[in-house]
Order: sequence, then C-alpha cells, then structure tokens
Amino acid sequence: MSEFVLQQNEAALQQQKPKEMIRRLVWKICIATLILMAIGSATRVMNAGLACPDWPLCYGELVPAKQMNLQVFLEWFHRLDAALIGVSAIALFGLSWWHRRFLPRWLPWASTFALFLIVFQGILGGLTVTELLRFDIVTAHLGTALLFFSTLLIIGTALTPYQGTGTVGKLPWVGLTAAVLVYLQSLLGALVGSRWALHQCLGGSQLCTVMYSHIAGLVPPTVATLAMVFICWRTPALHPALRRLANIAGGLLTLQILLGFATFKLHLQVEPLTVSHQAIGAALLGTLVAFTVLALRDWATSRDITVLSNDC
Repeated sequence: MSEFVLQQNEAALQQQKPKEMIRRLVWKICIATLILMAIGSATRVMNAGLACPDWPLCYGELVPAKQMNLQVFLEWFHRLDAALIGVSAIALFGLSWWHRRFLPRWLPWASTFALFLIVFQGILGGLTVTELLRFDIVTAHLGTALLFFSTLLIIGTALTPYQGTGTVGKLPWVGLTAAVLVYLQSLLGALVGSRWALHQCLGGSQLCTVMYSHIAGLVPPTVATLAMVFICWRTPALHPALRRLANIAGGLLTLQILLGFATFKLHLQVEPLTVSHQAIGAALLGTLVAFTVLALRDWATSRDITVLSNDC
C-alpha cells in the first residue's frame, strides 16, 4: 500500500514539473518585457527611434560597432531585448503544447495568443522604422506590448499556487475595471508621446485636445483604483496577497500621479522622469491584472463553497 502511495506522489510531482518550469519562464519573460518597454520609452524620449535607419539589422550589421553611440545603442539594445523575448515566447509556445497533458487546457491556447502578439509586435516594430515613426503605429506598438505583458501576467498569476478565502465580493470586477481603465489611459499617454502633444501644445497651442484628454483621462482609473484599495481595507479576512497587491497598486498610483505632474511641469526636459512615468504605469497595470486574476480565483472558490453547501 505504501509503495502505491509513493508511486502516486512521484507521479504527481512529475506532473507538477512542467507547470513549474513554464511558470518560471513566464515570470522571466514578464520582467524582460517590462524592461523592454522602459528601453522603448528611453529610445523615444532620446529621439533614437530612427537611430538605426534599417530593419531588422542596424546599418546592415547585427552589431553596428562603427556607428555605435548612445542613441544607436538604445535602438539596437531595444531590438536585441525584443528578439530575446520573441525566442522565449516561441519556447513558451512549444513547451506548453509539448507538455499539454500535464497542464491546464487553457494554457497552450494562451501561449499561442502570446506568440501571436509578439509576432504582431515585431511587425509593428519594423513599421515604426520603415514608416518613420508614424504616430498611430508607435501608439499601437506600445498598446500591443502592454497587452502582451498583461497576457503573460495572467498566465503567470493563474499558475501561481493560491488558496482563496472566499471573501472578495465584488473586488474582481472593480479590479478588472481599474485594469481596463489604466490600459486605456496608457494608450492615451502613448498617443501624447508619439505626437509630442505636450511640446506642440505648449509651443504653439496645437494638439492641446490630445494632451488635455490624457490629463482628464486620469480621473476614471484613479477613482477605480482607489475604490479597489478602499474596499480591500474594508473587507475582513481578505487574503494577504490581495491586500498586499492593493496596497502596491495604491502606492504605484500615487507615484505615477506625482511623476506625471513633474513631467508636465518640466516640459519633458528630464528624460528619466518621462521613462519612469511610463514604466510605473506599466507596473501599475501589471499589479491590477495580477490582483484581478487572484480575486477571480478567490471568487471561484467562494462560488464552489456556496454550491457545495447548497448540495449538502
């Protein structure tokens, strides 16, 4: 009997190995993607978007040593990081389908969607160069990156061990609303950046509508995020992970508002502030996505408990 139990435990451990391997890979790609978006922001604010005049090579070379300067390095390193993420996405796709017997049914399809996004992102990256930084393509480039980042976070968070307390109430829907609003606000910010709307408005009173739309657009995601934080504070017996994520979201929101105000007042003249503003925005979106996934898992736990009690 004991030998049978040992065999069962060993089989269970064998089934957990692919899941754990993929979870670690996903979190590594998440970190690389966040870094990639920060480098992309630095590339834009340093006017390095066309530092490499061709694509996918740079000055016809894999490593343009003769032309290398800060601007060329930023654009070249941005492409290098993107290529590494692309290879990792292919690995995630292959591993998910190869080990699909031991994985949740949704995981291979989610990895397929992530691969589609990174391929589409690569196409947009090439078009940003060949179309000379056309603002709609640049905006779509960041929007797709944020969607890819969110997809990875959903996968990673869904694979993370978690046992809910069943006390979340309406928090999953509040978190989801906040995440969607932050994503839309990020797209507005990308539009402001890609059209240089702040410079245009302050310098010649042009594109002020675009800039002020981004400023006014701050209100809905701020209200939704603060509502989520407040409800978490008021919810007894909430899982510590959810409470921690809510507090992190509140802190990131405060920092993001301060960075946005400083960026506006300094007219985008301090590049690290502008880069940090976009990076913190992406981190806030990621925190809200992770919170929403865990809250939905908690809500599913409470639903299962309710169904079980009704059956009894």
